[in-house]
Amino acid sequence: MTQQRLDFTQASPDAVKAMYALEAAIAKLGVEHSLLELIRLRASQINGCAFCVDMHTSDARKAGETERRLYAVSVWRETPFFTVRERAVLAWTEALTLLPQSQAPDDVYAALAQQLTPAEMVNVTLAIGSINTWNRLAVGFRKMPE
Repeated sequence: MTQQRLDFTQASPDAVKAMYALEAAIAKLGVEHSLLELIRLRASQINGCAFCVDMHTSDARKAGETERRLYAVSVWRETPFFTVRERAVLAWTEALTLLPQSQAPDDVYAALAQQLTPAEMVNVTLAIGSINTWNRLAVGFRKMPE
């Protein structure tokens, strides 16, 4: 098993405090909690963040998400379990998480713009950026699930 490299929460508590403040702000932007958890789970799967996948599947369950949908997040395109809105957000999450490869394609943006208001698009994008930062902290410093 991989060993934790360092505890980033202890190494730079002010940085982590700023991340928590960002999370608190994101929670107040009006994006459905269930959608935020789908964003967090999908980005964490792509980034290979075991700690965040574990945490966000647990958080999603507590928020009422079904096991069936949780198991299908990584293959959301091949299932009928997600709404058009959720699909647009999952595609945007993948495009921004894989930004060097995807360059946020126009068709993915257009699908998102059909489902979300401009403010929601910004708010979802901020949530995607935030989870990608958490993933980089957790993967980079090898934070392990308990």
